Amino acid sequence: MRVSLEWLSDYVDLSASPDAHELAAQFASIGLEEEDFFGPEVTGPLVVARVLSLEKEKHSNGKTINWCSVDVGEDEPRGIVCGAHNFVEGDLVVACLPGAVLPGNFEISARKTYGHVSDGMICSLRELGLGEDHDGIIVLKDLGLTGEPGDDAIKLLGLDHTTLDVNVTPDRGYQLSMRGIAREYALLKNQTFNDPANIDVPEPSLDGYRVDLEDTAPIHGQHGCSRFTAMRVDGIDAQGSSPYWMQKRLLEAGMRPLSLVVDITNYVMLELGQPLHAYDADKLGSKITVRRARAGEKLTTLDDVERKLHPEDLLITDNYAGTPAGDPEQDFNEAHYGQRVIGLAGVMGGEATEVSETTTSVIIEAAHFDKVTIARTARRHKLPSEAARRFERGVDPHLGPAAAMRCAQLIHELAGGTIAPEVTVVGSVPEPTVIPLLADAAAKRVGVDYTSEQVENALTAVGCKVDHAVDGQSTLAVTVPSWRPDLTGPEDLIEEIARVNGYDQIPSVAPQAPGGSGLTHRQKALRTVSNLLAHVGLTEVLTYPFTADTRSDALLLEADDPRRTMVRLANPMADDQPLLRSHLLATLPDAVNKNLGRGFKDVFVFETGLVTQPEAQATATGTFAPGYHPTEEELATLRSAVPPQPLHAAAVMTGKIERLGVWGKGRNVEATDAIDLVHRIAGVLGLTLDVRASKKAPFHPGRCAEFTLGDTVVGHAGELHPKAIENLGLPARTCAFEVDLDVLFAHSLERAWDGALSTYPVSRQDVALIVDESVPAADLARALREGAGPELEDLDIFDLYTGDQVGEGKKSIAFRMTFRAADRTLTADEASALRVKATDNAHAKFGVEVRS
Repeated sequence: MRVSLEWLSDYVDLSASPDAHELAAQFASIGLEEEDFFGPEVTGPLVVARVLSLEKEKHSNGKTINWCSVDVGEDEPRGIVCGAHNFVEGDLVVACLPGAVLPGNFEISARKTYGHVSDGMICSLRELGLGEDHDGIIVLKDLGLTGEPGDDAIKLLGLDHTTLDVNVTPDRGYQLSMRGIAREYALLKNQTFNDPANIDVPEPSLDGYRVDLEDTAPIHGQHGCSRFTAMRVDGIDAQGSSPYWMQKRLLEAGMRPLSLVVDITNYVMLELGQPLHAYDADKLGSKITVRRARAGEKLTTLDDVERKLHPEDLLITDNYAGTPAGDPEQDFNEAHYGQRVIGLAGVMGGEATEVSETTTSVIIEAAHFDKVTIARTARRHKLPSEAARRFERGVDPHLGPAAAMRCAQLIHELAGGTIAPEVTVVGSVPEPTVIPLLADAAAKRVGVDYTSEQVENALTAVGCKVDHAVDGQSTLAVTVPSWRPDLTGPEDLIEEIARVNGYDQIPSVAPQAPGGSGLTHRQKALRTVSNLLAHVGLTEVLTYPFTADTRSDALLLEADDPRRTMVRLANPMADDQPLLRSHLLATLPDAVNKNLGRGFKDVFVFETGLVTQPEAQATATGTFAPGYHPTEEELATLRSAVPPQPLHAAAVMTGKIERLGVWGKGRNVEATDAIDLVHRIAGVLGLTLDVRASKKAPFHPGRCAEFTLGDTVVGHAGELHPKAIENLGLPARTCAFEVDLDVLFAHSLERAWDGALSTYPVSRQDVALIVDESVPAADLARALREGAGPELEDLDIFDLYTGDQVGEGKKSIAFRMTFRAADRTLTADEASALRVKATDNAHAKFGVEVRS
């Protein structure tokens, strides 16, 4: 919220805070943190000047300039060259004299141009940072200003003002107004403030403009519009522009002046915090109906965008019968529902009833809309308007009539016309919230010994009414003010007591470290895996978990592959990525491509993260109203609807795994490197995985390994399929792996081995086995282990041969078997016997023959 200190001084006495930076620090002490300062940007001589004469000169470049003589309050006039033509002799303008500095650090000096020495510059609004208008220079009478030559134009134009930009937290919507900030300053300095909403409003009348409130589908039981105020002003002149003082304040607040009536509605919104809308009364029907949207309805909003409406959208409609023929949008709405949609309630109005220069009568709307309804509509249609910003944070439901009257008074003052005596107010305001609070609750919770007087004064300062309950002094009955919907329980009141009395009064106490064994087994295991992958040279990355169906196509996933079933987000960050990934390889290649695009050739990245694996498309199970705490049964229902989200680890590797150097030519990554990494992950977790050949997209069908733990598939590794590599834009022979860490962690127990390492020597036996080519080496190794028994400590493959010596369709695999006993030294005969047992078991299962 941008706070003009000059504007703020209308409501509070700022003399107690002469320094803006000191004021910012004081605001921060009560929760209004400063984000930026906008101070004076013009320095040096900027004065009012009268144009004494001007001579038009046409130059060879086709441009006509004015050679002006201007009175700047000195003994002699100055000559200035000006290219604008919107002024005449006798006009008062703004002259910037040599030595001045304009916004953007633009220094002014006398310089020769167009054959003259221009002794200064006649300024436009844009050159002074007062807007974007650069078509002509400032003529004071056009701004409703006057002065004498030589007067300080910096003060006259308000260029000496300071604006403070403060951060307003989402729960304090009342601070999004000058009224709310003034209330906070008065609280800070123990002042009373001039409340701009303290306006006499006529009593509602039955013969005012008719408004009906209909809501057949309230959200969380809250009706979309609880109160609607309408007021009429007739006979206005909407052609003029808003006065300079109003335009300046709007600009300082970060809003662009548009037209007189619109500027007034925006001004009152900034002043009071109540969003307003003005309708051209002659373009409006005899009745407004506030209701939810229906199927097929559309609306063209003021930004000239046609929008398809959602059943949750709250609409402003009328019964206007003069819709131009051939407008398909309104033809549909009227034909089906007999009503014309004229606005998205609380977000943006429609074109049909827009106020223009020909408007002579206006209907002013000041309504109170449900914050959830407005927030959803604004996000759904991507319309983050200033009105929606305030409604979704909470607007004072009592404020509508005063805001409408304030707006009507300003229209009457600046555009003429007559305020109609009939005032429409339909709906009701909620009953005030009363919160019981133990008198010593704040002291116990905050750790500061607040007195009862400090507690009551703090609550009174924020607008609460404090009464003592029937049990005397021990409990307070605190009535919450209407502009503080965020105060819903004792904890909120305690926060206000701490804020008003000063956060600096709260002692800083270092928390004591909790007892326990530190990290969980899962946390330790995850760190172990991450450290291993980082240690071997991979870089950890974090990718967004959003993807699209097209990525599944690119990865060559089969139509029935369960990884194609993904959760679709109701409100995705990007329309082209509306799904939650079901595996890490759906998003990890993006990190590889980003690095390749920056010139890297050897990219080895890994990620550990959650994936979402629904068995079917997830469906919503219902929502709850804000502040409602679900029961255990409701929580169980919600949790049951959340699909499994296992933790995975994956890596994508391309380029040289061994770099080129004096030690050799280097080596490109291969499928075996990815397979080895999975084995190493299992190894650091104390596990041994079974491996077998597999055909699993997106891997190459002949270079893919599948890892299992018992009957559970843990993951896959190998080289990516050439077509998938092409689709993803990756280099040839890119390798990858992905494993389910949850499965590994569940089987990896804390190391608690109570045995002893054998000190006896090993005995090694080599054996070459001839077997059918279709038999996986891993299955053969498993059979050897089963046959040899516990004395087989290690088993390695050191040779593979296919050829004429073993016959067609056969292969020879050579194993090195390492035996060791725990209690003795094995003899050669004992080791040989164990080898024979192992090979006999392999022969029984696969028909192997020992190669001599």
